[in-house]
Amino acid sequence: MATNRSYNDLCGLAHALDLIGERWALLVVRELLLGPRRYSDLRAELPGISSNILSQRLDGLVTAGTVTRRTLPPPAGSTVYELTAWGRQLEPVVLQLGHWGARSPGHPAGDHLSAVSLILSLRTNLDPTAARDDDLALELVMRRERFHAHLAHGTLTTGRGPQPHDTRAPDATVAATPMTLATLLYGPHDLDSAVTAGNATVAGDTTAAARFLTRFALPDTADVPPGR
Repeated sequence: MATNRSYNDLCGLAHALDLIGERWALLVVRELLLGPRRYSDLRAELPGISSNILSQRLDGLVTAGTVTRRTLPPPAGSTVYELTAWGRQLEPVVLQLGHWGARSPGHPAGDHLSAVSLILSLRTNLDPTAARDDDLALELVMRRERFHAHLAHGTLTTGRGPQPHDTRAPDATVAATPMTLATLLYGPHDLDSAVTAGNATVAGDTTAAARFLTRFALPDTADVPPGR
């Protein structure tokens, strides 16, 4: 996304910011980390972005070689955007930056959380020690979209869509909004209370689902000196 606002600095970091440093650009990348998305999907999961800015960011990311656009074969025929192989190398950068931001003492409360953000937080916030003896498979349904997650002896695999056929069947399926799932994963609510309140539904082994949800924790808040 090289623009007239370039830093004109030889440093690789400066050039990276030329490419993905515009407002919203890195959040567009985040939404593409789990696979191709239509323009309308991106617009729905980034409610604060205007249509023209989203179009500009997508065009810029395509020009930079980070994102590609293609048309799905019939009968779908939709245009989708997806990360290039080089663009996918941003995943650890996005995850680490999100982990760093979550430690901020001033981390604000928000009223929106995308489904992709929730799934990526699982990858970032797993407690592998607590999960070292687990073999748990869940499907998570958020806004009618299905994701799979398999926790096997301290290692987590996740993805968009149902559990792959060549893996074990899911123990349970949990349906809720991303915000509700965040409260189940990181507090203050538990699965039983969410089901009782009608904010979540569970099909399958409720005990396994509840155990899975306890294997994640937010990082400690950073210890920073008070402002002067």
